[in-house]
Amino acid sequence: MALQFGDDRSQSWQNRLLNLPRYTKRAILIAADFLIATAVLWAALSLRYGEFYVPHNWATAALLLAGPIITIATLAHFGVYRVVTRHLGYRNAGKVFFIVLLSVLIWSFLVFMLGQLGTPRSTLILYALGAATLITFYRGMTGAVLESSGLNIFPRVRGEKRPVLIYGATRLGVQLMHALRNSPDKLAIGFIDPSPTLWGQYLKGVKVYRPERLDSMIQSEGVKEVIIAMPEGDRRERRAVMKELEKYPVKVKIVPGYEDVVSGRVKIDDVRPVDVVDLLGRDAVPPVADLLARNTRGKSVLVTGAGGSIGSELVRQILKHGPRHIVLFDVSEPSLYSVDREIEQLISAYYPDRDRPSVKAVLGSVLDEPLISDVIERNRIETIYHAAAYKHVPIVEANPISGLTNNVFGAVVVAEAAKAANVERVVLISTDKAVRPTNIMGASKRLAELVMQASASEESNTVFTMVRFGNVLDSSGSVVPVFRSQIKAGGPVTVTDPEVQRYFMSIPEAAELVLQAGAMAKGGEVFVLHMGEPVKIANLARLMIHLSGLSVRDSKNPNGDIEIVYTGLRPGEKLYEELLIGGAHATTETEHPRIWKLDEPYLSPDELEAELADLDTLMERRDIDAIDDLLSRLVEGYVPRRDDHAGEEPVPTAPPPSQTLH
Repeated sequence: MALQFGDDRSQSWQNRLLNLPRYTKRAILIAADFLIATAVLWAALSLRYGEFYVPHNWATAALLLAGPIITIATLAHFGVYRVVTRHLGYRNAGKVFFIVLLSVLIWSFLVFMLGQLGTPRSTLILYALGAATLITFYRGMTGAVLESSGLNIFPRVRGEKRPVLIYGATRLGVQLMHALRNSPDKLAIGFIDPSPTLWGQYLKGVKVYRPERLDSMIQSEGVKEVIIAMPEGDRRERRAVMKELEKYPVKVKIVPGYEDVVSGRVKIDDVRPVDVVDLLGRDAVPPVADLLARNTRGKSVLVTGAGGSIGSELVRQILKHGPRHIVLFDVSEPSLYSVDREIEQLISAYYPDRDRPSVKAVLGSVLDEPLISDVIERNRIETIYHAAAYKHVPIVEANPISGLTNNVFGAVVVAEAAKAANVERVVLISTDKAVRPTNIMGASKRLAELVMQASASEESNTVFTMVRFGNVLDSSGSVVPVFRSQIKAGGPVTVTDPEVQRYFMSIPEAAELVLQAGAMAKGGEVFVLHMGEPVKIANLARLMIHLSGLSVRDSKNPNGDIEIVYTGLRPGEKLYEELLIGGAHATTETEHPRIWKLDEPYLSPDELEAELADLDTLMERRDIDAIDDLLSRLVEGYVPRRDDHAGEEPVPTAPPPSQTLH
């Protein structure tokens, strides 16, 4: 039977003591130290004289009391009373011991300077060693009592507490273990750590085990939850641990970052489920600070599509770099309201004591040319991030006219208004689906790129550029929230094809790289963000099921929890996405290791204007077949997905070999 220590009464008084005001706890410590020092001094004098010692006069009594007072003052001077007693540790315990010895040495000098040469030296030695030992011992015992549930003398059964393992005998892990001791439903029964030097040791009474013991401990102790407490900087090691834990029938959770805990934004026991961002996110590459702020600091910035996943993250990151003014532009009132409220709170947090940037929320469509022009001119916009677009492939495929109108002609409106107002820079947010697209959404984004490229080729004071990247994790409409809700509902999890794969990137990383790429532009470039290795969606689904503490139900495991159902490719969907039209040989390195520059083919402004006029005419006639033919001519590699061919996979039928950027 598993055990834990202490009882409810000890837990109650411990909690009351821990919840006392800081200065009250310091006063208790000072009083206890003074009483201990005084008692030790009196005992030393009584032992020396062989009788119950009583001072002969008030001067002698005052001189004797000076000893404990000097001890308290010395401890305070060296900051001992600012150390949390329950986190004393061996190093601070040794520090307390030697500070007390130092205080007795100071008092001894005072005694001899005042001519009290009759004070026995043996008394001073007994007082020094006794006071140092008892004060240090008392603090250590107090810390032990507060750290654990009592004195580890009266064990009681675990009761209803669930046993958990902490993976990582780190500073975060020890802090988490402290927090779990006050948890009403969880009990840390051990640490797991890959470091051989820690195996078999005890951290605050909890044993550290080697990773090979995981399986046996999960079975013998009934562990259903493992909490990872490893620094965020060790992402590669954390991902390896998560991958290892995938094979066990346990829920995997993770501790917040140490910086978040220290700053007070979250508590150490605010553990969260491990998400795919933790597994698929790459090791961080430090941003180039100058690039991040080059187009934003002191400037008036417009973000279209500001309520979307990428648009809202762009606004958050722009806000960190000292803009003068931000205009949030979106066609969705709920999304605009949400991001506007959030930005108000962030401004209060980021700019408590300095000039704050002004923020304006504008509700409208990027197709409203008078509105766009008015917003740019009235707000003296200097930088535009154009993120407004319809992006969900099946929806746009079913509504091609709306998708083309918004994505293509919205880009035209923004580009023309920017040129007319001499905006410094326009950055289009594009997608890997623009490369040899098999759907209207991808084709519309490639046409939007052509609009920016044609605008860049004209004489203008405005720099036009575009940034192309793949899927962002947990964005609106991505598979991650869909899988999460399907798992919560008990399944099945739906995947279109066993072989379908996608590039993934976290939303913050994508937005940060967009800001840096846009700052490097000279005009007309297509920047590609290094997306890493593609991920099979079926593997992603299995991973999310396992991380939820569940198992996949299939022919090998008919009694599993969640089934994965393959539904077939949707109209316009590819098995594999690409990032480059011209292949890896067409890329050029930039000053950032994860941003590459492309010189993609484009049309002259006159050619593009004529083609877009034809497209507009065909859209008015709603001639979808003719629109597909025109897109096939305009967009390199475009393969329309006709209804009679739905479900067939066009070229490429194998993963494109040229997409790895080195």
